[in-house]
Amino acid sequence: MPLSEHEQKMLEQLEKQLHEEDPKFADSMGADALRRFSTRHIVLGVLGVIVGLLVLLLGGVQFSNIFVGVVGFLIMGASVYYGTLRGSGRLRAAKAGRGKSGFLSRLEARWDERRRDQG
Repeated sequence: MPLSEHEQKMLEQLEKQLHEEDPKFADSMGADALRRFSTRHIVLGVLGVIVGLLVLLLGGVQFSNIFVGVVGFLIMGASVYYGTLRGSGRLRAAKAGRGKSGFLSRLEARWDERRRDQG
């Protein structure tokens, strides 16, 4: 059930107030909080883990050197961290400038027409 105009205005005021008081929390609770993982980050993270395993397992065992094993482990850890990073802020800015999708705007227009016809 959609909100009335009064309820929408009140919600917008509450959102504005929240952004003014605690912008960090407001950003974390917004629609962008569920951003998808970046495909590039995932691919590079997986490749880094593979390289780390090769260095850790093959290099460390081959050369019997603890330092090589530690470097491989650090490469794997950094790769996992990088792979789990979320998409960049540029993606968020591009989506914000795009507006509503065609499907949602059509649904909203149809709903508004029904309300006007009934009222």
